[in-house]
Amino acid sequence: MEQEFYSKNVQTDTFLAQIGNHQNPVTGSINTPIYFSTTYEHPTLGESTGYDYTRTKNPTREVVENALAVLENGAIGLATSSGMSAIQLVFSQFPVGSQIVASRDLYGGSYRYFKELEKQNIYQFIYVDDEVGFEKEITDNTAAVFIETPTNPLMREVSIEKIVVFAKKHNAKVIVDNTFYTPLIQRPLDLGADIVIHSATKYLGGHNDLLAGAVIAKSKEVGEQLGYTLNTTGAVLSPFDCWLLIRGMKTLSLRMERHEKNAQAVATFLTSDPNVKEVFYPGRGGMLSFKIKNEGSIKEFLRHLSIFTFAESLGGVESLITYPTTQTHADIPKELRESYGLTPDLLRISTGIEASEDLIGDLKFAFESLN
Repeated sequence: MEQEFYSKNVQTDTFLAQIGNHQNPVTGSINTPIYFSTTYEHPTLGESTGYDYTRTKNPTREVVENALAVLENGAIGLATSSGMSAIQLVFSQFPVGSQIVASRDLYGGSYRYFKELEKQNIYQFIYVDDEVGFEKEITDNTAAVFIETPTNPLMREVSIEKIVVFAKKHNAKVIVDNTFYTPLIQRPLDLGADIVIHSATKYLGGHNDLLAGAVIAKSKEVGEQLGYTLNTTGAVLSPFDCWLLIRGMKTLSLRMERHEKNAQAVATFLTSDPNVKEVFYPGRGGMLSFKIKNEGSIKEFLRHLSIFTFAESLGGVESLITYPTTQTHADIPKELRESYGLTPDLLRISTGIEASEDLIGDLKFAFESLN
């Protein structure tokens, strides 16, 4: 139903607002019902309604998974219990001993998981900084390429199209974490990637009340294999959380427009403030980072913020500010993270949907408190 509706060439904004609508001919329910049932009646021996057990297939999860596939222009979408379970699902597809080439500046939780895989001698990871690094390190020994673009937290971008060319020469799969940009800004599958991952906790959910992950495969074959593994291992998204994700995605377009507008305004302000050493913003999306001139003043700076909340995570309607050194990236060794620019003077901002004037005023007041 989702695929048929989208094929009418409606705009993405319309599709998002209509997720789950026209799905319930018996009741006419506009809001997708939450199907809590774990098991389903079989009409008779050897027959099924298409739903047998909720881990395998659930009507509420089916709606959100179809919507994810449409948004990323993939063949199959899967909803998982968290962003990390989405990453785990994807990496479970490669044989032991595989070599993975990955972005060096990446989410600390991803790095922690990758190091655990290396510790158990399951995979070997090679980390690179840019397109030149990817081209150099991708060889016939490479099973997959894992890209964050922009990276977390230094907001570095790479060309997915160029890296796809490098990878395909060596038959390596290309995996892109698209959490920061969402399919409204960037569609990696259209650029040649094989698999897209999201921490749906972030922008897709958008309200800081949901833990979820998403995996979208470009090909039906890869998607079906991932679906088989997900059913086997069981880290599916619960029906209620699927409903929360549907609700969040309905306003994704509106929210991303405001997130980006606010991020651009905040980045412009930070660039001109004398307390700021450097600003990292790629010009798109709602995420940015900056380095403060006086590293020792960070605690006092955070204490004087009243609208920004000092917390981990991102992508919600409320603006958050994060200190990667002790929060999201604490598991990356100090020497390593500082070697590529993640230094103790860096703060990361997730701009919410508040008035940009208030966000700038909040930052300005906190900076002035330091003088």
